[in-house]
Amino acid sequence: MTSKLQLTVPKAVADQYGIRPGDELEWVPAGDSIRIVLLNKQQSTRSRLTLEQRLEIFRQSTERQRLRNEKYYKEHGVPKKDAERDWKREDLYTRGFPR
Repeated sequence: MTSKLQLTVPKAVADQYGIRPGDELEWVPAGDSIRIVLLNKQQSTRSRLTLEQRLEIFRQSTERQRLRNEKYYKEHGVPKKDAERDWKREDLYTRGFPR
């Protein structure tokens, strides 16, 4: 996974499934995993999710991540972000300047 959230398909997998540069892959949520489907040209315009469906999937994944973070904070005794700080982000812009 790159910093731009791009993935590389291993050559052996691409060869096995006939994936070529320019092919469209559909990412399908499947519970706690993701299924990747190689689309042919006719499928690529038919099987798109609606905006509401995509927003619901995003909402669900955001909620799952929030719950994972809470669990991690409890298990590792890590304070929640910003909970223990005595400064705010805005303070960074005025610190060190005469008032």
